[in-house]
Amino acid sequence: MPTGTLLIIDDEARLRQLLAQVLELEGYTVLQAPDARRGLELLQQHADVLLVLSDVKLPDGNGVELLPRYKAAAPDAEVVLLTAFGTIPDGVKAMKLGAFDYLTKGDFEQQLVVVVERAAEKARLRQRVTELERRVGQQYTFEAMIGDSAELRRVQQLARQVAPTDSTVLLEGPTGSGKELFAQAIHQASGRKGKAFVAVNCSAFPKDLLESELFGYKKGAFTGALADKKGLLEEANNGTLFLDEIGELELNVQAKFLRVLESQSFTKLGDTKPTKVNLRLVAATNRNLKQEAADGRFRPDLYYRLSVFTIQVPPLKNRPADVAPLAQFFLQHFAARLSKRLPGLAPEALAMLQHYPWPGNVRELKNVLERAAILAPNGELLSADYLPDEFHALGRPVKPGADAADESLRALEARHIGKLMGELEGNKPDVAKKLGIGLTTLYRKLEEYGLG
Repeated sequence: MPTGTLLIIDDEARLRQLLAQVLELEGYTVLQAPDARRGLELLQQHADVLLVLSDVKLPDGNGVELLPRYKAAAPDAEVVLLTAFGTIPDGVKAMKLGAFDYLTKGDFEQQLVVVVERAAEKARLRQRVTELERRVGQQYTFEAMIGDSAELRRVQQLARQVAPTDSTVLLEGPTGSGKELFAQAIHQASGRKGKAFVAVNCSAFPKDLLESELFGYKKGAFTGALADKKGLLEEANNGTLFLDEIGELELNVQAKFLRVLESQSFTKLGDTKPTKVNLRLVAATNRNLKQEAADGRFRPDLYYRLSVFTIQVPPLKNRPADVAPLAQFFLQHFAARLSKRLPGLAPEALAMLQHYPWPGNVRELKNVLERAAILAPNGELLSADYLPDEFHALGRPVKPGADAADESLRALEARHIGKLMGELEGNKPDVAKKLGIGLTTLYRKLEEYGLG
């Protein structure tokens, strides 16, 4: 059965109530307004309205003229206009202003429900797209980055300062340290937010294909070029191009890319005239490009154009304070995907994660937590038993001043609290009552054991 909220704006009370009854029987929640003023108020109060059904002739305005105000108040909603005397010019004007449909009273009963459902479904889709865009935008902001170490804050500050400019940025750091996340955050904090962010992993393409993928080509440029192809540089026009592992570019492609940075133009394969673009470049590498340039493996002139603003993204081993919050985040993320309740990490598991050197950086930590979340029983703390063998080979450091017995008691207490949190569905007052401790004490222990 259809669901969602609709708004009917009509000064004829009987007709308004009749329409509401029909649509409520279809499963909708229906709001009613006798005039445009009240209708706009309701739109401001109810952000979930899918559809506005508005009379054209209202006591305080004309429905066609009011269309832009309806759309401004509820950008994701659709509008269907109702009129007693429909005219073709009015209908054309309404559609141009963004109305979903224009119905004449008296002969729309048979089509009303169908039109409403089509319009509501279109609005639902738009709302889902808007929500997805909002989540994507939030996911790739500096605020969304997990961790609060001094090393992370220092790098974030540098990236925030360069983000509003159009300067080229070079991100240096080991594989898996989060360079693409920084590139996305720089894009989201720039004036190009909302435009394309095109990410290219230069090591993922065969060397003979990367040039054509970047620059595009004209029909007949080479065997198999059966039609014109737009390159990734054009796709990134007015937005940001992120070149990951830029050290993998061939020297001849580096020369072409230098021209892009110097003139914001390039020539497609098989073309005779240049193509203009307006893009911002963010590049990343796990190599020492300055040394690569000195050794003749990377063009020095391109390196100096890329390194206008260089940011060193630190490896995870240099950010030990970020391991715990990242691990908790990944654990809850994968628990949700697996429809499991995993209250948190047992102390011994957390200690092992913090003691590990993380050669694969944040990416490796994410993979470890995904595997552990799959193995861990529902409703229990994630124990060290579900970590890979290499963690056990390192052992677990004992906290200064704590003996093995103390650590065992702490682990037992944490496991018991975590089990109760699972059984009582995270209801902290009930958990505290069950344990016989105060709520403040429970919050302290939850924080201490990383149980959130």
